[in-house]
Amino acid sequence: MGLDIYAGTLTRYYSHNWKTVVQQWAEENGYTFNRITPDGEPADNEEELSPAEVQAAVEDWRDQILTAISQPNQPPYTPWPEDNERPYYTDKPDWDAFGAMLLVAACHTYEEPVPPTMEKDWDFGEHPLIARLASDDERVWSLFRGATWWLPLSDSFLFQGPVPTDDQTMIATLGGLRKELEKLNQLAWQADEDTILGWADTEGYPVDGTVDSDGQYSKADSPEHIQYDTQSLAKFAFSMFWRAMRFAEEQQVPILLDY
Repeated sequence: MGLDIYAGTLTRYYSHNWKTVVQQWAEENGYTFNRITPDGEPADNEEELSPAEVQAAVEDWRDQILTAISQPNQPPYTPWPEDNERPYYTDKPDWDAFGAMLLVAACHTYEEPVPPTMEKDWDFGEHPLIARLASDDERVWSLFRGATWWLPLSDSFLFQGPVPTDDQTMIATLGGLRKELEKLNQLAWQADEDTILGWADTEGYPVDGTVDSDGQYSKADSPEHIQYDTQSLAKFAFSMFWRAMRFAEEQQVPILLDY
């Protein structure tokens, strides 16, 4: 399963009114594209609610979540806007680059050298430094605690809760994600924002990708490369997370990982 990052309204997300970069690429190049769920069924086989029904359900969930996490003696959190038209941002770091970003963060946190290369399809959660930071009670990073959602709130915290489909996930905040990304940049690169924003275009997987006969496209599927440049992949993923964070701040929308 690939990994996409999405920043936009939950109404658009659950109404399937958005396209991954691979879907966009496939359509631009005349291929058909079908998303398959983990159980092998086409992703579009779910019972469809109308966008208005989706928006009503999402707003109800949003209001319940914001009430549940409001701090005592503090004003309640302001609900972010939900609709099916607001623009969205998406890109595809894939898991190897996401893992490389975590590895760079963990190595710099514990002042260990960053390995120059990493294996394709590596199990980054098993790396001792990543596992150490994931369980370090003095350093709580949402990126290392399995967060897959970041709500557009400026306070920094992390909690496990239900998403609108009732699945449980780790949910964090945009304010917390910004602090983590700023910390990682300070530790590893000290890059200015223009440089960071450019990495999604200049760094990453070593080939443009492969396309098979039915138009399935992946940057990570090329057989020629079984080892990747750790720093290049880390910068590639970091740039996408930074772009998503900036977009979500401007639009006041959540970020979530789609896989």
